[in-house]
Amino acid sequence: MTETDTGLRHLLAADIGGTHSRFGHFLSHADGRIEPAHSLWLSTREAASFGDLLAALGGPDFPLRPADADAAVFAVPGPMSGPVGGMGTASSRACRFANIGWDMDLDRDGPRFGLDKAALVNDFAAQAQAFRTPLAAEATSVLPGRYDARKVRAVLGAGTGLGMAALIPLAGGGHQVLSSEGGHASRSFRLEERDYFRFLAEASGEPYPRGDVVLSGFGLSCLHRFLTGRDLPPAEVAAELNPESETTAWFAGFYGRAARDYALTVLAGGGVYISGGVAANNPFLVTHPRFAREFHDSPTMAGFLSGIPVSLAARQDMGLFGAALCAHLLLGRKPPS
Repeated sequence: MTETDTGLRHLLAADIGGTHSRFGHFLSHADGRIEPAHSLWLSTREAASFGDLLAALGGPDFPLRPADADAAVFAVPGPMSGPVGGMGTASSRACRFANIGWDMDLDRDGPRFGLDKAALVNDFAAQAQAFRTPLAAEATSVLPGRYDARKVRAVLGAGTGLGMAALIPLAGGGHQVLSSEGGHASRSFRLEERDYFRFLAEASGEPYPRGDVVLSGFGLSCLHRFLTGRDLPPAEVAAELNPESETTAWFAGFYGRAARDYALTVLAGGGVYISGGVAANNPFLVTHPRFAREFHDSPTMAGFLSGIPVSLAARQDMGLFGAALCAHLLLGRKPPS
């Protein structure tokens, strides 16, 4: 679909999650603008392969076929080991997943679907890229402060698992995204939470509490069962929560603790963004006072933390826009202003 006379290019972007996969058709303009044209949500769990998802594209609900895209970028939940190129983040051609029953291999599947210029990037690297676009201004303030693009900014969020990434300013201008698999690292508990530590270890079958277990839909269900005795799936737990719920207070504390620890790890003096479906669907999980209390609680770095703004992205398609920006940059185009 390349249109050389107008400078318009067609981008295929995707955010592949453990539950849903979001696809977007974006228009790339020569002046740096990226414009969404079509979107489609598909069930990751119902797909038998990556090819099944690609085969669903090109219909009336999503007219862009993979072969007609000038560039395609897929944001995926996995580590990327390739070099940092023009996209400003590490990429790869293949990935195996912890939470999805099939793999992705562009060298294997790309030729079948006509994917020429394509790459895989980490899903939270894509989330971070989205905050380089005007979408950053749409985020809702959680903790006050002034964002500073000249300093490191952190992005994290709970969904199927816990994702983390950082936007690193470059001396010559622009940014590089530092992706992370911090969701697989252990999370800390206070002494008064030790009974929940044991409960969670038994429920998860794991020897230590990972971020993907504590701060996720699974973690929300486990916490609610521990506090109330009721065994409910994450969606039902979220539906009955409110700002006064004990489950809300505990989960908000875990969230604030994770945000604090990551902000200290990358020295995110430029600000922290919260993304991901858990908080987007239930904002009180980060606006609860327990979040702020845990975020600022440090015997040595409270002064640094007190000046860091935190905001929540209400949109659940941030990763899709970030993947589109990567595809735009993959074509050698300038980023949006």
